[in-house]
Amino acid sequence: QGPISGVNKDIPVLQCHGDCDPLVPLMFGSLTVEKLKTMINPANVTFKTYSGMMHSSSLEEMMDIKQFIDKHLPPVD
Repeated sequence: QGPISGVNKDIPVLQCHGDCDPLVPLMFGSLTVEKLKTMINPANVTFKTYSGMMHSSSLEEMMDIKQFIDKHLPPVD
């Protein structure tokens, strides 16, 4: 399918991937992010890889997600 139209084309996206993931190889994450960049504003797509991380998460990844949320969502009162 082609690019997304309207306000959704400017939605910020954070995609995270471990470089040692045995279930979803890093190559698939890279292909996914490149496809996303053709569908929405590529300047709003961030792809982060984490050295040594398998099909799991890490403190570094969770901190990156927190920063992303803090940057793009209003604070909750």
